[in-house]
Amino acid sequence: MISFTRRPGLCRSLTYVLLALAATLHAEIRCPPLFGEHMVLQRDRPVPVWGDAAPGERVTVEFAGQTTATSADQKGHWRVTLAPLTANVEPRTMIIRGSNALAFSDVLVGEVWFCSGQSNMEKPFGPRKNQKPVDNYELEVAAANYPRLRLFQVPRTDLKQEGPGVFHWLPCSPEALTISDFSAAAYYFGRQVQQTLGVPVGLIHASFGGTRIEAWMPREAFDDPPLKGLENQRYFAWVKGVQPTELYQSMVAPCAPYALRGFLWYLGETNCMDGNVALFAEKQTALIAAWRKAWGLADAPFYGALLAPFDYSQWEKFPVNAEALPAFWTEQIKALSAPRSGYAVTTDLVADLHDIHPTNKREVGLRLSRLALAETYGRADIPARGPTYTSMKVAGETVELAFAHAEGLRTRDGLALTGFVVSGKEQDFQPALARVEGGKIIVSSTGVKEPVAVRFAWHETANPNLVNAAGLPAVPFRTDDWPLLYLRSAPADPAPAAK
Repeated sequence: MISFTRRPGLCRSLTYVLLALAATLHAEIRCPPLFGEHMVLQRDRPVPVWGDAAPGERVTVEFAGQTTATSADQKGHWRVTLAPLTANVEPRTMIIRGSNALAFSDVLVGEVWFCSGQSNMEKPFGPRKNQKPVDNYELEVAAANYPRLRLFQVPRTDLKQEGPGVFHWLPCSPEALTISDFSAAAYYFGRQVQQTLGVPVGLIHASFGGTRIEAWMPREAFDDPPLKGLENQRYFAWVKGVQPTELYQSMVAPCAPYALRGFLWYLGETNCMDGNVALFAEKQTALIAAWRKAWGLADAPFYGALLAPFDYSQWEKFPVNAEALPAFWTEQIKALSAPRSGYAVTTDLVADLHDIHPTNKREVGLRLSRLALAETYGRADIPARGPTYTSMKVAGETVELAFAHAEGLRTRDGLALTGFVVSGKEQDFQPALARVEGGKIIVSSTGVKEPVAVRFAWHETANPNLVNAAGLPAVPFRTDDWPLLYLRSAPADPAPAAK
């Protein structure tokens, strides 16, 4: 028999252990916030459901005629997987039973997308500090009654983490868009997909303005030799929690492996303005692979938006010249040209080149939806890509350029083609005349008698007018592989990120 009167410290310790053990034995079943009323479950794929309970506790999940059970492990974690579901617009209830019961009502089955990035993906409809509202935002929000479109807002880690607008699935309505500050670009994407496919759509939005891609990558994404050690670098930031790997841990990993179809992505401004162009393609490729691995979806589509034109070189705090953005586009294109990936071009969507947050988010979302509808959902009748350079042929003083997705090549304004420059071997690019001829572009310049290279939209404020029959803009490109000089000075400490 132990005498507690002589060992008060031991008595207290044993008491705490017993109390903790009692609490554990009676722990209630819990699920992450992603599981709740109004949620959308992904169709046609296995659906993981997970949470916490007392170690060893038996947990049963019931939904759509399926019942599956498991026991919590020694740490109190449990997970089951529902068999693939068919799309369904009729509300149903998911019930999870153990020592207590959870009932999530109004659950639909359809398509789920994870939407992430920095401020241009984060940008909501209405006014925000230092930002203009989205075009026609009052009318758009007032008309946003789409109950089969569901919104889930993951709040930034520097903001209040509770309230009706975050960590809850919200049927889309004017109030839901307003209280959640939901991404305008993601909303337009989801609305178009939902209306076109006629199935419920769920959007999980997790963005953070002014952040670098490194923050959204897990530590193992830096294992490739070119990236080794970059996870340990520290960058200038206004807030905590946005250094390499930190946003992945706080805003991405908690959402995996919630069943979904694919990913939307809009990020790069901070890396570009800091002159952090080299290796961006490797970072983006590593991020895509890591996210797919986290969800166990090797075939998940990943669609991104190319950065919008902006006068980076006119800001003294940014160490870049006017070619940094085109160089950055080539990095984005390289990473997003892999299988099951794609990108939306935005060179024609900027009204104010001194505003890093363009207000036409409708077209960004619609162009991303075109990619998903055509290439993920097989809608061959929906054009998704603009004219894309494939090859060149020199004929005397002219260059003939061939393109993919070139049906109906034209200018969007009916004027002469713009945005082309040509160079001889001296690497001295001159403005070029260009015309459409037989489905190709013929380029020449009176100052270049022996052309060897052509560039298109090769400037940070490029606003060329070449489009195809669908009105989709041509992709910026260069035919040469000459070294790029895009820094006007060596970057010191990274400049303050755009908010």
